Amino acid sequence: MSPLRVIFAGTPEFAAHHLEALLGSQHQVVAVFTQPDRPAGRGKKLQASPVKTLALSHNLPVHQPIHLKTPEDQALVEQYQADVMVVVAYGLLLPKAVLSLPRLGCINVHASLLPRWRGAAPIQRAIQAGDTETGVTIMQMDVGLDTGDMLAVSRCPIEPTTTAAELHDQLCAIGCPALIDTLNQLADNSVKPVPQDHNKANYAHKLSKEEAQIDWRQPADTIDRLIRAFNPFPVAFTLLGEERLRIWQAAVVSEQTSAPPGSIVSSEQYGSKSRLVIACGAGQLALTSVQLPGKKALAIADLLAGSSAKFAEGTQFISAEPADE
Repeated sequence: MSPLRVIFAGTPEFAAHHLEALLGSQHQVVAVFTQPDRPAGRGKKLQASPVKTLALSHNLPVHQPIHLKTPEDQALVEQYQADVMVVVAYGLLLPKAVLSLPRLGCINVHASLLPRWRGAAPIQRAIQAGDTETGVTIMQMDVGLDTGDMLAVSRCPIEPTTTAAELHDQLCAIGCPALIDTLNQLADNSVKPVPQDHNKANYAHKLSKEEAQIDWRQPADTIDRLIRAFNPFPVAFTLLGEERLRIWQAAVVSEQTSAPPGSIVSSEQYGSKSRLVIACGAGQLALTSVQLPGKKALAIADLLAGSSAKFAEGTQFISAEPADE
């Protein structure tokens, strides 16, 4: 088997893990494409993507086009005479002209069991929907959005307590070897593409900070899934007056209550067994890790030790407005 000449295109940490695996393989990374540097942090200084940082540390050529639609952009890809282009969370759609430039086309590492979740946020939407299983699909790219034939599938369970941060790491762990195995199969012409069932597709919309506000009229298990799906970004929150309380972790309490949704049912300090329980539309939710404005995330025991009066029983959190149908 001859090593493949690979162009890598990706941007966030998930992509950087796959680039690192590729650099440790027998295949040759000849160039890296990533999103332009973006302002980040309080100072809004330009910050390189994790993929760019890793690529530069390995002295790889790095390109950061705004898009790949112009002849000049496409000539950048063509000049490397790559066998294949590997795309992982790049953030740009590849035009048809680019898809056909590498000898073996372009393949994508997608964090979902396609066609279950296509689009920008498959990890978070799988948790939010209550899926019990997800995985990584290696896909031959076509002009559609995550619609190409599947080349490899690796599965991963979603546990009842799994957060998006944890699932991200689990999918990295199975996606990296799946990518290398697929490249090996492409190199020896043994890969077997499988078409997707387009009737089973769902679109994983990009996350918004607005939808992170909790609607306490929802059932407790629905709110719990939202909290886990939005950890570590954008982080679920609720309002206490005008103060925003970010909720990092919680646990469903199955007992019912007649208290109004969003009201504190129980606020008790018992050291490590302290409780802050909120009424929901059905069931209750025990908050376990929360964050006050300008502060670090705190366990409930530490929160109540410093702010118990603020979280007295009967206190009402403000619910988000219901989403438009």
